[in-house]
Amino acid sequence: MNRKQFLAGMAGALLATRVAAQEELPMAPANDGKTPRDPHKGPVTNLPLPRYVSLKGREGNVRRGPGMTHRIDWVFTTAGMPLRITAEYDRWRRVEDYQGMGGWMQFNLLSGSRSVLVTQDMAEFRDGPDAQARVSFQAELGVIAKLLECNADWCRVNADGEKGWILKTALWGVDPGEVID
Repeated sequence: MNRKQFLAGMAGALLATRVAAQEELPMAPANDGKTPRDPHKGPVTNLPLPRYVSLKGREGNVRRGPGMTHRIDWVFTTAGMPLRITAEYDRWRRVEDYQGMGGWMQFNLLSGSRSVLVTQDMAEFRDGPDAQARVSFQAELGVIAKLLECNADWCRVNADGEKGWILKTALWGVDPGEVID
């Protein structure tokens, strides 16, 4: 066997291992047993993917894979930090922060309460969802606020007790066009 044949065989073996590993992920049963699972819904919760949540406590270990045996890559340390869930496996959720950094966390470290991160320096919060409304306060880049409601372009948030409306383009943790009552 020459080197080229050996490498082709190894690539085939790696591909087969990867496909077998993917098949071991739990799949949600289809409603009628014949319809394939919706790829935009989590196989465990049947909730939309991706979706936003927040860090429940002050710390959350982020692991390389979905299990306690996987190495901790880092620790999120900001309570209420918005995170995006991109995958599910058993009691684990793959999350990412506003920079796209992430890994696997146990679901009990996450909260369904929505928060957002201010992505503009000295962002202006207004009394109403209108560019002409009075500016009620400003917030620095990186401030985390509780999400209260959103229309197509604006969100109303609570930032450290101050409530106001801000353009979605100045936030991370809510999708464009997403409406929240």
